[in-house]
Amino acid sequence: MRLLVITPPEPLITWDEADAQLNLSGDTSEQGLVELYIKAVSAHLDGPEGWLGRAVGVQTLEARGRYFSESEFDLPRPPVISVTSVKYLDTEGVEQLLDSEIYEPRGDTIVRAHGKSWPAVRSDAESVRVRYQAGYAEVPWPIKAAAMLMIGDLFANRETVTDLQSSRIVMSATVESLLSPYRIWA
Repeated sequence: MRLLVITPPEPLITWDEADAQLNLSGDTSEQGLVELYIKAVSAHLDGPEGWLGRAVGVQTLEARGRYFSESEFDLPRPPVISVTSVKYLDTEGVEQLLDSEIYEPRGDTIVRAHGKSWPAVRSDAESVRVRYQAGYAEVPWPIKAAAMLMIGDLFANRETVTDLQSSRIVMSATVESLLSPYRIWA
């Protein structure tokens, strides 16, 4: 399954929040650098490739798969807010919009409605396309706090540190503790 970001989320924290965290007192001389750190931390944590393995900020995603499974179609990167559309390529290769009476959104999946059946689809890698909104209406405070601590670390330590034992971004124990309850470990 492939996952596309149709509408990306806003950064996890604002310039004003970072300004307060870094005690810059409104000094905008380093705003460009701080905003770069905000974007980097947001990208590291959020979205399809993010460390948390979930959608944090509200975003529109599209899951593309080969076929409908027996009874359900999983939607990666929860939490799912709503399903916008379900499209598929019919056996002739023509894109069709699936009638919403055929499926029911249930948490992080869509399931076949009782008494209904999935349509026949073309056997291509991305024949089924489910577009949906995912993320939190309000970013949970532990995630915001962790993001602000990470931005503070980047701001205070502007030079690269090479850790030959690891290819991941090193996060403090506090940051990992704040984020771990939200991480999908799969």
